[in-house]
Amino acid sequence: MWSDVVCPWCYIGKRRLERALELFEHADRVRVRWRSFQLDPSFPPGVSEPVYDSLSRKMGAPREQVRSMTEQVTRVAAQEGLDYDFAGGFMVNTFDVHRLIHLARTRGLEGRAQERFMRAQLVEARDLSDADVLVEVAAEAGLEPQEARRVLEGEEHAEDVREDIALARRLGATGVPFFVMDRAVGISGAQSVEVVLSALDKAHRTGRG
Repeated sequence: MWSDVVCPWCYIGKRRLERALELFEHADRVRVRWRSFQLDPSFPPGVSEPVYDSLSRKMGAPREQVRSMTEQVTRVAAQEGLDYDFAGGFMVNTFDVHRLIHLARTRGLEGRAQERFMRAQLVEARDLSDADVLVEVAAEAGLEPQEARRVLEGEEHAEDVREDIALARRLGATGVPFFVMDRAVGISGAQSVEVVLSALDKAHRTGRG
C-alpha cells in the first residue's frame, strides 16, 4: 500500500484494508508492505503550516470552503473510528517521516510506525516538521530514539523513499492510497471494504504469490 501520512484518505484506506483482512479467508498468507508516497514533495522541509491555511492557499479557496470540505472527510473517518483534527493540524513535508518508516521496517516495526505516524498527524495534530516530535513518535512506535535521531541527521533511507515513489509512478499511480496485491491486482483510492475484499480474492485466485 502506497500512502502518505498527511493523506486523510490513506488512514481511512488503512482501516478498510484491516477490516477486509478480518473477513478474508486467507489473511494468514497476507503481508502488508507500506510504500512511500508524497502528496506534496514541494512543501519545504522543516516548515509547518496550519492545514486550513495550506489547503486554502493551494486550492485558491476561502477557509470556510476548505473547512466544509474537510468536515465531509471527518465524517467518513469517524465511521472508521478515526477522530480527525484538521483544525489543529499542520501540513508538513513528509520525506523524513517516510525515512523513519523505512527504518522501522528493518526493525520489524513497519506496521506500528505507519499507524503511529498517521495517528500523530491526523488525529493528534502533532507537528511532524519538528525533529524532536519525529523522534518522540518513532519511540512510541518502538524505535530507539538515538537511532531515529541519527537517521534524521543523515541521509539514511532517502533512496528507499525515492525508489518507492518512482515505482508508484511506473505503475501509474498519481495519488494515494494505492494498493497492489500479489503484483497482479491494483486498486486506487480508499475503496469500500467490499471492493478491497474482492481485490484480495482476485489476487488469491491469480495465485502468483
